[in-house]
Amino acid sequence: MAEMKSPSKAEPAPPAESPQGDRRGLLEHSREFLDFFWDIAKPEQETRLQATEKLLEYLRARPSGSEMKYALKRLITGLGVGREAARPCYSLALAQLLQSFEDISLCSILSQIQEKHNLQSVNKAMMRPTLFANLFGVLALFQSGRLVKDQEALMKSVRLLKILSHHHNHLQGQPMKALVDILSEVPESIFQEILPKVLKDDLKVILSSPKHLELFLLAQQRVPTKLESLMGTVDLFSEANIPSLVNILKVAANSVRKEHKLPDVALDLLRLALKEDKFTVFWKEVLEEGLLKKPCWTSSYMCFRLLGASLPLLSEEQLQLVMRGDLIRHFGEHMVISKPQNLFKFIPEISTYVGTFLEGCQDDPKRQFAMMVAFTSITNQGLPVMPTFWRVTRFLNTEALQSYVAWLRDMFLQPDLDALVDFSTVNQKRAQDASINVPERSVFRLRKWIIHRLVSLVDHLHLEKDDAVVEQVARFCLFHAFFKTKKATPQIPETKQRFSFPLDNRNRGFIIGAFFSLLQTLSVKFRQTPDLAEGGKPWTHRLVQLADMLLNHSRNVTIVTPFTTQQRQAWDQMMSTLKELEARSSEPRASAFQHLLLLVGLHLFKSPEEACDVLGDIQTCIKKSMEQNPRRSRSRAKASQEPVWVEVMVEILLSLLAQPSNLMRQVVRNVFGHICSHLTPRGLQLILAVLNPEKNEDEDDNLVVTDDTDEKQLKHGEEEDSDSEDNKSSASDAESVESEDGEESEEEDRDKDVDPGFRQQLMEVLQAGNALGGVDDEDNEEELGDEAMMALDQSLASLFAEQKLRIQARQEEKNKVQKEKKLRRDFQIRALDLIEVLVTKQPEHPLILELLEPLLNMIQHSMRSKGSTKQEQDLLHKTARIFMHHLCRARHYCHEVQPCAEALHAQVERLVQQAGSQADASVALYYFNASLYLLRVLKGNTTKRHQDGQKLQGTDAKPEPTDSKDHTANCLDLDFVTRVYSAALKSLLSKRNSPLTVPMFLSLFSRYPVICKNLLPILVQHVAGPSRPRHQAQACLLLQKTLSARELRVCFEDPEWEQLIGQVLGMVTQSLQTLGEAQSKGEHQRELSTLELLNTLFKTINHEKLSVDLTALLALLQSKQQRLQQNLQQGNHSSGSNRLYDLYWQSMKMLGVQRPKSEKKNAKDIPIDTQSPISMKRKKKGFLPETKKRKKLKSEGTTPGKDAAPGQGAVPGDATPAATGQDQTPSTGKKKRKRMRMRANTPSQVNGIPGAKCPTPNNPTVSPNTPAKTPKLQKKKGKLSQVNGATPASPIEPEGKRHHQKALPTKEVVRKSPQSALPQKRARLSLVSRSPSLLQSGVKKRRVARRKVQTP
Repeated sequence: MAEMKSPSKAEPAPPAESPQGDRRGLLEHSREFLDFFWDIAKPEQETRLQATEKLLEYLRARPSGSEMKYALKRLITGLGVGREAARPCYSLALAQLLQSFEDISLCSILSQIQEKHNLQSVNKAMMRPTLFANLFGVLALFQSGRLVKDQEALMKSVRLLKILSHHHNHLQGQPMKALVDILSEVPESIFQEILPKVLKDDLKVILSSPKHLELFLLAQQRVPTKLESLMGTVDLFSEANIPSLVNILKVAANSVRKEHKLPDVALDLLRLALKEDKFTVFWKEVLEEGLLKKPCWTSSYMCFRLLGASLPLLSEEQLQLVMRGDLIRHFGEHMVISKPQNLFKFIPEISTYVGTFLEGCQDDPKRQFAMMVAFTSITNQGLPVMPTFWRVTRFLNTEALQSYVAWLRDMFLQPDLDALVDFSTVNQKRAQDASINVPERSVFRLRKWIIHRLVSLVDHLHLEKDDAVVEQVARFCLFHAFFKTKKATPQIPETKQRFSFPLDNRNRGFIIGAFFSLLQTLSVKFRQTPDLAEGGKPWTHRLVQLADMLLNHSRNVTIVTPFTTQQRQAWDQMMSTLKELEARSSEPRASAFQHLLLLVGLHLFKSPEEACDVLGDIQTCIKKSMEQNPRRSRSRAKASQEPVWVEVMVEILLSLLAQPSNLMRQVVRNVFGHICSHLTPRGLQLILAVLNPEKNEDEDDNLVVTDDTDEKQLKHGEEEDSDSEDNKSSASDAESVESEDGEESEEEDRDKDVDPGFRQQLMEVLQAGNALGGVDDEDNEEELGDEAMMALDQSLASLFAEQKLRIQARQEEKNKVQKEKKLRRDFQIRALDLIEVLVTKQPEHPLILELLEPLLNMIQHSMRSKGSTKQEQDLLHKTARIFMHHLCRARHYCHEVQPCAEALHAQVERLVQQAGSQADASVALYYFNASLYLLRVLKGNTTKRHQDGQKLQGTDAKPEPTDSKDHTANCLDLDFVTRVYSAALKSLLSKRNSPLTVPMFLSLFSRYPVICKNLLPILVQHVAGPSRPRHQAQACLLLQKTLSARELRVCFEDPEWEQLIGQVLGMVTQSLQTLGEAQSKGEHQRELSTLELLNTLFKTINHEKLSVDLTALLALLQSKQQRLQQNLQQGNHSSGSNRLYDLYWQSMKMLGVQRPKSEKKNAKDIPIDTQSPISMKRKKKGFLPETKKRKKLKSEGTTPGKDAAPGQGAVPGDATPAATGQDQTPSTGKKKRKRMRMRANTPSQVNGIPGAKCPTPNNPTVSPNTPAKTPKLQKKKGKLSQVNGATPASPIEPEGKRHHQKALPTKEVVRKSPQSALPQKRARLSLVSRSPSLLQSGVKKRRVARRKVQTP
């Protein structure tokens, strides 16, 4: 209210110019206008922007009104509010307002700001908001874009900022920063005029703060002549000014510590140093010897950012100075010791700086090459600090890339440690371990990084442009991984490469790993090379040819691990097989086999013994598979004659899947997709044996465990070499904390693992040393001498050492079991790839049917074990996805199951029984879906002639009325299946906690209506009777959903259908005997479901035009009306009582009995008759002025008197037709008369029907003895589309009735959350009376109605 009064205070005017009516009109229509200012101050940026835009639109429509003055005054006031977050919001809104309305004078706005927030008269408590209000006011003028054009306002703003700059305690350097921003955009002439007023000629003042120095640098840049005439020649980089510059940069670094950006003053100083040729002095003395002498993290990050920003500005000599100085070593140390959890990592920012530099000098390859070499040369004891995978390399042009690759290759062969910018951390210097600081260790670390950098470079290359570089890297890795030079030859360029430090097995190990990683990259990114002479062959094939050429040059090159005769024969045989496959390269199977053969052939160099056997088996399988006719039949009779090569190939593929290689995994998937059409039952069992969860998990799987051991050892070696503990100097404290935690955890484990045997041994040792003590402890202590104590200490030490070894052994065994379990899960996830390929590629294969139960067992086992690890969750999700999406929902399925139809029927029974015996409904759903899949297979497997003419196909089955054809034309035994599902349905409707659910049977009924027809008697039987109320509700729900399905109606003849409807109606009538007597939640749900089913039956009867006697049902429903009204009054089951009452009147309406309009009011009219609830409410509120009480009582007493006359002759609004047979209490009708006042010339109404068209009360009377036949329902055909209580209006009904029916659906919503702006009494009356007119009309409409009633 204070805000609404502010315009009247701000605009004192003569009474003639500002009448009371204008002020009232402003406040009436400005509610939306005033809300804009609340939204402007909100923290959400989107809300602020929208509010500002709406405010500007509002003011554009009224440019000369009083709203503009109020808006300016409100925004100026908001500049000094106490909420600091709201000040910038008001400042921005004021800036946009001044930008949009250029006729507003900036000087006047500035005067208003200084007048409203006067610095001279403000008290001490309001000094800070006042200072910020003036600052944000000047910023608003500047952000409007008009300040630099208005010289008078500009000079005033500059003077105000100078005054504000003296209040450093509150504003710090913000006024000077704003002044610099303003002066950077003004013309030079104005700058020269303003400069003497804002800049003193004292150098000490300039070097006192970053903002003063920044202003000096701005003048030095824009008006150097004027500055020189003002201050003379100034040498900022003199020896005397160096300490001041260091202090200024430290302050600037601290000021931006939260923004993570480079201060402007630092970059300006750098530009000035470059301009005055003082860069060396600035870099060496100010940065390296000044800021980094006692570095803090803010100063360090500022220097790092300055390093990145200076790269494009420096010459080649200056780059050498920067990239080999102390700052770059400090940067490298930061890269080594930083941790993500406690330090801000700088690598993303430096990558942005370097990427910008490389992108800006695309035409200068030498400059790009020098930058990459400089950052690569920053090493920590030989290991470069930059990551091997660095995205900035994508900006290198071809020449720079080739030069960089050549430099990396030369550094790998002959490392030049002196050319590196090497450093050691504090912990490394403190250790001084001679065994670590040796050249061999540095060379090893450098070579390992280089080989991984070469591989990562391939990821950023484009094949068309840099294919020569890819070939160089691939040849280099292959040659030095598996071969060594005997004699140099010009045919093999790699033989000319000599090592200054020889390669050992440790070096070759990581080169081999990098080579196979390169194969993965080449196979994914560069599948073919269309521009080379090899004719578009894959990279794997080209590398195999290179390896074969090296093997043939035995005089010049020798293999590191020489081949045996058998291994060399396997290699030669592989090459001949590859030539045969090349001749058939057009076949997809041949291409897949070729890729597998090439990959396994390259593994012959890595592990010759294992790969030799696998290579021979693969070639045998390839030859046998290529000899076969690919179009042969896949019947089960011929499946037994399939060759064993498929099973051998499956074993090979499973063994290859055990390797931790994504490339091998992709190749195995590709190969299996081409051979899965020939899969045999035994081959499938080999895969399922891996996936069997009931297999003994303690048995050793040598293949997987060996692979894991090698992989873990390799990773452990890499971590030991690259991320050793001496590289983390800043982690010493964290490591000490972790060691303490580790000791505590070890103590807890030790206490937990103490067994009685150890306790007994400890007691024996103590008793033997007489250390336990007896009755006289002092004597025992005197008896123990030094020798006895030493002997006891030795005994205890040996005992605890043995116990520690036992605990370690148990822990190692536990870790081993966990590793094996993890490996087994990983292997199962990979093996599921084969199942996924089989289901996707061959959905019609007969072996698909054997996958159901194994997959279900995996799902059941995984959900029962409730594994919390991500690996177990991935296994479960992948298995469930394959089962549901690729198997059960597949469009194609097996069509050759006639010989095994009996076994499939038994499997259906078994699956349904297992679904009913599960403890979890989610697991039961998978079993039930599996049975539905088998039903689909059995039903769809008919002769082709019958399939074309049969309507029972797929999931959208529409069976014909006769069941004999269906039974004889397909493999489905309908009687057997009916017995199986009837038992399951009885279990659902009888067991207290059944895992089966209603949606399962709804899915069954929608897909197979014939089975649904056979199960309907069970549902009808459970609608009423001795069943539990919850089961009766389920039966009603199932009947309601199925009886309205078209597919089910086709299965019935007309007499059968009419008989079924009659039976269901009779059971519903029996169930409705207890309507309104529900005491529990289950009984209440049964009543709801029964009425919903009854409405569905009425719709069916009306649609089918069936002849059904509804007399008894009508009488039963009429007898329950009073009971339901009482329940609604008492609030029994309030969450669903309204819904039950609506469903009841839906049913009555379909029987021809309309719902009286006053019924709803009369049901809740009791609290209105007694004034105690309202009076009690008023007493609780209390303390109302007497004037208000008298006024309210007067209005309440006069209104009925005015409205009494029109309603004297009317029928009470609560009157009901005689059919109900109930005595209703008439209502006072006060609110009804008020509504009649709102309608002009509207006749009196009874029950919502106009008096002219209202039938007499006896017209809708239906005697219980009068039968209600079908024609009565046919007249209500337009009203039978009632769903969930929403009654559509009839086109022939009067207006009043339509209005009442539309109000019904909103009844529950308003009851839950009543929203009303009326006084409390009227709000309470609206809740009690539940008047539809009040619920439909809004607040404004009710206010108008009340005003009309009170107006004489």
